[in-house]
Order: sequence, then C-alpha cells, then structure tokens
Amino acid sequence: MSVEITRLPSGLAVVTDASEHVRTAAVGVFVAAGSRHESVAEHGLSHLLEHMAFKGTRRRSARDIAEAIEDVGGDLNAETGVERTGYFARVIGSDVGLALDVIGDILTESLFDPTELEREKNVIVQEIGAVEDTPDDHVFDLLTAAAWPDQAIGRPILGTRDGVNAFDRDAIDGYLRRHYGPSSIVVAAAGALDHAEIVALALSKLHGLPNAPPSPLTPADYRGGETRLRRKLEQTHVAVAFEGRPIGAPDHDAAQVFAAAAGGGMSSRLFQEVREKRGLAYSIYAYHWDYADTGLFGFYAGSADRDAAEVTVAALDCLAEAAHGLDEREVRRAKAQMKVSILAALESPGARAQQIARQTQIYGRPLSLDEMIARVEAVTAEEVRKTGAAMLRSPPTVATIGAVARVPGRVKVAEALRGV
Repeated sequence: MSVEITRLPSGLAVVTDASEHVRTAAVGVFVAAGSRHESVAEHGLSHLLEHMAFKGTRRRSARDIAEAIEDVGGDLNAETGVERTGYFARVIGSDVGLALDVIGDILTESLFDPTELEREKNVIVQEIGAVEDTPDDHVFDLLTAAAWPDQAIGRPILGTRDGVNAFDRDAIDGYLRRHYGPSSIVVAAAGALDHAEIVALALSKLHGLPNAPPSPLTPADYRGGETRLRRKLEQTHVAVAFEGRPIGAPDHDAAQVFAAAAGGGMSSRLFQEVREKRGLAYSIYAYHWDYADTGLFGFYAGSADRDAAEVTVAALDCLAEAAHGLDEREVRRAKAQMKVSILAALESPGARAQQIARQTQIYGRPLSLDEMIARVEAVTAEEVRKTGAAMLRSPPTVATIGAVARVPGRVKVAEALRGV
C-alpha cells in the first residue's frame, strides 16, 4: 500500500492509495452527511439530493454527465447511507482528472431544475415502491424503525411518498449548503493515480463548496420494539435484532466476529442448523451494523409460512448456544473470513477508495493493513462469547412480513433468551 493523506486549508481531506499493479482508478467524494442528519421535515432529502446531483449543471446536461464518464469506458454512481453519502467513479488511471471534474461539477454547480426535480421525485416514488415489493429489503426498514422509534437513524433512507413529493429546489439547495462543507468531506482515490494530482484536482474542482461546519448527530436511543406487516406472500420474512456495538467501542470487533461466527457463512451455526440440518429456509444469516454511537446485531430468515415459528426459535437457540459455546475453531474461522474481506478490499480500487474514506471520517486517517489485521487477531474467543451474550440481553426488536401471527413476538424472544 502507498497511502497518503493531505488536509487542505478548507478542512477537506484528500486520501489516496496508489498502486502500480492496476490500470484503473476509483475516485470519490464522500460526505459525512446521510439520512441520520435529517430533521423530520427533511426525511428523504439526503437521497433526493444524491439523485438530483446528476440531473444537470451549468456546464453539463444530465446526459452530458453520464456520457462524459461512459465515453471513456468508466462508470459513475452514488450512494446515500445513514451517516454518509458518496459520489464516485471508476475510470482508466489517465482519466481521474475527468472523473473528479464531473463529480466536482455536480456537487458545486448543480441547477436542481424544477422540471427535472418533478421527474426525479416520481423515480424515487417508484424506488420506494420497489423496496416495499421486496420483503427481504422492506423488513429491515420496519426493523430499524422499531429499534429506534421516532429517530432519524430509524427512518428509511428513501423517505416517504408524501415527503419526497413535498420537497422543492430551495429545500435541496438549503440541505446541501448546511451539510456539504469541506470539513465534512473526504476525497478518496485508489488505484492507478498520483496523490499530488488528486490534491491539485480537489483544490481546483471543489473550491465552490459551501462554507458549512460539520453536521452534529443527535445521540441514538435504541429501545427495541415490534412491527408486523400482514401480507400474502410465498414466504414469511423475519428479522430479529438487538443493540449492537458502535464503531470505536472496545468490543466492536468482538461483535463483528460473533456475527460472522454465528451466521456469516455456510459453516456457521445458523446456516448449518436451520438450512442444512432442518431444511427450513433458503436464506438465513446474521448481521452486525455499526454506527457512530450505536449498532444493530441480529438475524434474518425467509421461510414457508408454516415454518416461520420453528425457524425463529431455532435461530434464537443457535445464537444463545453460540454466546456460551463458540469454540476456538469457530472463532478462528470467522476471523479468517474477516481478514480475507480486508485483503479483498485492497485488491479492488472501488472498495479500497470507500474503505479509506470511511476510515478517515471515523478515525481521522486510514488504518494500515497491519492495524486492521491486528485488530481482528487480537479478539479472543472469550471476548466474542461475552460480547454476543451482552448483545442478546438487550431489548429485542422483531419485524415480520407475511404470516405474522406465526412468528414469536418480542416478549417471547426475550423469554427464550432469559438464560443467556
């Protein structure tokens, strides 16, 4: 790795990882502002801004923006998250200047044309409908809303139909001016590139950013809860969760290992018991999502309606047993999987750019490979079991879509885990 970081006088950070072994490069602008930074009235505005950034600037039409990158064989995309939003491109190394020119253009010179805005609102309404028609996605929107009720962190990133349709150009422009200041932004690039060139490009292409301070977060208040959506489907979809560990917590890495060991692969306890041994579900896995001051750990399963109760109970039993019985081999396997994921990110310019951007926004700098591996290696089996048990003792959250009456509620979930 050849990692360099430069902080500009404006507060903007430029971080790169140059490689002589690839011909392509990924470059992006990553903003520490996402759906969690929205007020109730702004719900969905982060995502709408991300869409509208591609709909025309003073220099380029929406089509010009797309063609500028695709004419050279690259691709341009963006993603809105809970705590950050990214705009990124993948191109041949010699075209990084063009890529950052386009990204800088859409972030500093967008028109937010009213006609384009009305058209894009309809696109997002269709996107909301698509999620609602995809129960294995929609169940997680229900889950987070129940876990963090009446809080921005628990609201769906896409917003609501009524909310999206109510936004106007001034709302989008105002949100950008409040949240897209240089001190909230990291320009990250990886692959075939030169750090000094990226710094120069950041200075020249992003000089028009608004002078806005970093956006504070309202502390998350995990409460747990329950949501049931009765629908006639081929399967019942169940997501059960508990409070996880935030980024930076001493037991954060142990929580990640516990999720991987309990339900992160074909050899995991959840997969082996629920799918391989009992044949009750095609999709069954555990997850651990981490945020600045909270997290969410749990499992998802999709099964035939008649099996929904058995799947839920079996999964809870697996997690309870794992909290006390994960052995050294299982923990070593989970840690090995995590290390491979770390190494795989180093081999993909796109994944690497996003990795170093996120680390810079969290820790103030990218972590070295040795640091990342050492953190995983330092986790012991005892720490993993202890952290898993602690998470399972937090108030449960249950979200279900389908034959909801068959699924145990949060009270029964808590009772099933009483001895953990």
